[in-house]
Amino acid sequence: MRIGIVDVDGHNFSNLALMKLTTYHKQRGDEVEWAFPLLPYDRVYMAKVFTFTQDDITAYQTYDIVRGGTGYDLQSKLPADVENCYPDYSIYGITDTAYGYLTRGCPRGCPFCIVAEKEGKQSKKVANLENFWRGQKYIKLLDPNLLACPDWEELMQQLIDSKAWVDFTQGLDIRLMTAEKAAMIRQCKVKKLHFAWDNPEDELTFEKLKEYRKAFSLPDEKCKVYVLTNFNSTHEQDLARVYRLRAIGYDPFVMVYEKWNAPKETRRLQRWCNNKIIFRAEPEFAKYH
Repeated sequence: MRIGIVDVDGHNFSNLALMKLTTYHKQRGDEVEWAFPLLPYDRVYMAKVFTFTQDDITAYQTYDIVRGGTGYDLQSKLPADVENCYPDYSIYGITDTAYGYLTRGCPRGCPFCIVAEKEGKQSKKVANLENFWRGQKYIKLLDPNLLACPDWEELMQQLIDSKAWVDFTQGLDIRLMTAEKAAMIRQCKVKKLHFAWDNPEDELTFEKLKEYRKAFSLPDEKCKVYVLTNFNSTHEQDLARVYRLRAIGYDPFVMVYEKWNAPKETRRLQRWCNNKIIFRAEPEFAKYH
């Protein structure tokens, strides 16, 4: 078979499903390439992660188009024999980084997040590190809530033993932090840690962030906290979280929910806070122009 693949979102972030599909078809002896409109294909796979990405309306030369990913719907999943394939990183020219999930699902069920609906409200182990890592220098974990998994200790030890630089791309749930978990995180090679404070009325998150700040021997700019805005908070609550996080040694990072309909003040807050040159040069938002 001749297979065409399409990354509808673009190539800014490698699509894991397409990399696994490529491996699966190559193992079957099929030819796989980025789809070109003028060439005929037995099947074309179109993957889209983000709902705000405009769909690809190219007329590909095939009678079999398979669309998948959260950008299309939350029900489509890779077949088990495809899901278990080692990703073909070569299609993106990746040589030193591994991407994958050790766990799926999250017990939080946050209303702004699709994970609970798509993967379930329980964090479960779905793979070992060797399923997508073979000695690469960097590991980008896509897990939604690794610390909620009953097998967190075993999986963290795999990351430690790899001696690779680990990026917990979706952040770690500070509300589940314990001394034991913090000790294992310290043993990982981590350039930056990411946490989140989504609900301004959730004081437990702030208290846990404060309690464990000194547990991680990283400078302020290496301990980031996502601050959700334009969802369930006022501008005053957003600004207060930014100030309070900075005061206890974290680097806040403003995330705007549905940025297309966010008020101007929220977008200004994001630019002021996330541009660290501006943030350090003018520490008071009221004086930012």
